[in-house]
Formats: sequence, structure tokens, C-alpha cells
Amino acid sequence: MRRLAIALAPALAFVAAPAIAEDHPDLSGFWGPGPIDAERPQDMLDKLPEGTVMVEDTGFIEFPHGDFGALELKPEALEKALEWQAQDDMTIGRVCLPPSIVYGLQGPFPLEIVQLTDVVIFRHEYFDQVRLVYMDGRDHPGEDYPHSKVGFSTGYWDGDELVVETSHIAASTITNNGLDHTDDIVTLERYRLSEDGTRLMATQWFSDRNVLENDGARFIVWQKGDDNVYPYECDPSFAVEYQDMASE
Repeated sequence: MRRLAIALAPALAFVAAPAIAEDHPDLSGFWGPGPIDAERPQDMLDKLPEGTVMVEDTGFIEFPHGDFGALELKPEALEKALEWQAQDDMTIGRVCLPPSIVYGLQGPFPLEIVQLTDVVIFRHEYFDQVRLVYMDGRDHPGEDYPHSKVGFSTGYWDGDELVVETSHIAASTITNNGLDHTDDIVTLERYRLSEDGTRLMATQWFSDRNVLENDGARFIVWQKGDDNVYPYECDPSFAVEYQDMASE
């Protein structure tokens, strides 16, 4: 797809071609939240396009109202974000709306990975979202393909890293304080195991020139676990309790 190729060109400039390795790391299994202060491999950060800023809201960290880290918002997006109030989303009709994967990875909530030859399956506990990452070399679909909160993902191996490119993401949240992206956003994620195999590390790069002057990225870590991914089961009645507390 031409739009994705143009948007991802800076991120892919450092990769001449998808690397084809005989043996790939096995990312399969259950992964729980890892330490937010984990060491960040410099070579992973170096693969981010020049000018990308790190969005430091991973884990339980949330930006306060009006703070978007180093992200530079276009005037219209900034005005909309500054008008946003938390109670706007805490309603029966909105409280259980799932975010897109742009914010959904930020938690990070537990996930399960099933790694097959032609597809890698990500099963996220957060809002019970399931992603299929096609590894069979297919192209991204055209503009008329439906958008969803998980988008359309293709992947390939670059050495020991799984690289995931995602387009067709439905408009949703970038940060949890009023900054939203449009359905033109694209992302590129890189996943790598730590040397001892106990941690799954990722960078999540994203670009949406409709709302941002620059590109952002997060560094996210999960810890190997023997647990399960449980149903999320969002209860909309929480919105009523929230509104009651806010009115007191």
C-alpha cells in the first residue's frame, strides 16, 4: 500500500531487506508486565528513525492533563486535547470502548504469543484483543479495507528481532489524556528476547501527520510467566460509580 510505504520509509531506511534467518527466537508463551525501569538495549533505540521522541508513559504512568511528553501536536489536535476532560470518557457508552493497539500496548497487560511459521498470534488480556501478524510476505490491503482497533499487521524477522508493521488502525487514543490519532496512523514494532530469555522487549514506533509534527515511540518490557491470559470483562457500571464520586 503506497501510503504505508511512504509513512514507514524513515523507519525502514536502516533495513536494506527483511533478514531471513534459518532459526528464529521462540517468542511463544505467556508474558506478564515487566519492570518499567528495565535497561534499554541501545541498538534497539538506534533503529528508531531520526527525530523520533520517546513517550515515557509506559506501565502505570499517565501524563497529566495538557502534558504530552515530547510529542509535538498540530494546533487543531492540541486544542482538542486541551478541551478533553476525563469524565468525557467515563460514561456508560464510552468506558468500555477498547483503545487501539497504539495505546493498548502501553500497559503493558499480560499477553500470550503463539508463534507459527506463516502467522504470529498476539492474544492481549487488555480488552481481549487478538492480533494476527502475517509472516507469509503478503502486502498490506488497499484503502477500502476496513479499519479496526488492532489494524492489519504483517511481519518479518530481522536477525533475532520480530518486526511488525501495522496499518488500517481505527481512530483511537495515543495518550490517556485527550490526544487521539486518526485512522491514518501506522506503527512499526520490534520484539526481542533478553539474553536469558526471561524478558520480551519491544519498541513501538508510530506516525500520524494528521495530529503530530513528529513521530513517537515507546519502550515496553514483559516478563516470562507460567500464568494465563484472563478475560478482561469490562464492567460499564464503573462509569456510574465514577460520575457519582466526581459529583460529590
